[in-house]
Amino acid sequence: MLMLVCLLTMTACRQSRDVFFFTSFHEPATDGLRLLYSYDGYMWNDLDTVLLKPAVGTRKVMRDPSVIHGPDGLFHLVWTSSWRGDYGFGYASSPDLIHWSRQQHIEVMAQDTSTVNVWAPELFYDETTGDYLIVWASTVPCKFEKGIEDELNNHRLYYVTTKDFKAFTPARLFYDPGYSVIDATIVKRSVNDYVLVFKDNTRPERNLKVAFGKTPLGPFERQSGSFTGFLTEGPTAVMVDDKWLIYYDAYQDKRYAAVSTLDFQSFENISDKISVPEGHKHGTIFKADSKVLKNLLRELGKNESMK
Repeated sequence: MLMLVCLLTMTACRQSRDVFFFTSFHEPATDGLRLLYSYDGYMWNDLDTVLLKPAVGTRKVMRDPSVIHGPDGLFHLVWTSSWRGDYGFGYASSPDLIHWSRQQHIEVMAQDTSTVNVWAPELFYDETTGDYLIVWASTVPCKFEKGIEDELNNHRLYYVTTKDFKAFTPARLFYDPGYSVIDATIVKRSVNDYVLVFKDNTRPERNLKVAFGKTPLGPFERQSGSFTGFLTEGPTAVMVDDKWLIYYDAYQDKRYAAVSTLDFQSFENISDKISVPEGHKHGTIFKADSKVLKNLLRELGKNESMK
């Protein structure tokens, strides 16, 4: 009887708690959206299924998928739809991560036809204004001081905001640290306390740094030194218990790595404490009710992993 009570209690806890999801794609990015899931934020399981095939953009690929669970109950997804020669990114939404809306191509840089690319759009919801903020990296040749980068690789971060993914503000400059920068993600720590995690994309660096601001739009200041090694990118941050975990793609080593931090000033390498399936590439972590996972697994005809 005691064992039965314990089993029922464990089942109830599992059914009521949130699950971590990690968006993913596999090279060469032509297949589409994949998802990992985890109960503890450290050990990840692969659904091993393509949930949405890309159908928009010049190249019709899906790289760097970013999902946010909005207050409207929908999962909003944006992604890199082409490597180059594209003025926008892909967008779709879903109530359950199973059934998806018609895909749209949101052109955000068409006002400057010299734009080389639109890379890694990242979603953030501003609870204060009710706006969705989308940040990405673009190269606009000769717009900024060249520095050490080629004109076709001299990126800066841009953004738009929207309340409904139908009307968007004009694209504006988001962050210019004075050198090529890509792969940004915004973390809210508390009121008037935000952290920007990004990649310094200059040839000697190509690693991750942070900067601090009082609003999700910055200005972001007090830039840190690098906290990852050479050839790392695609950061995503999530709070697990009392620590922030920052996952990133250590693409030279062909694996995912992670650090933990309490203050975004000192970082501990926890790569030996995580498990990420092989082939996983640049995605973002979000949380959802365990019922979402249960329905997904049922729809896909898969058994639940206990990791």
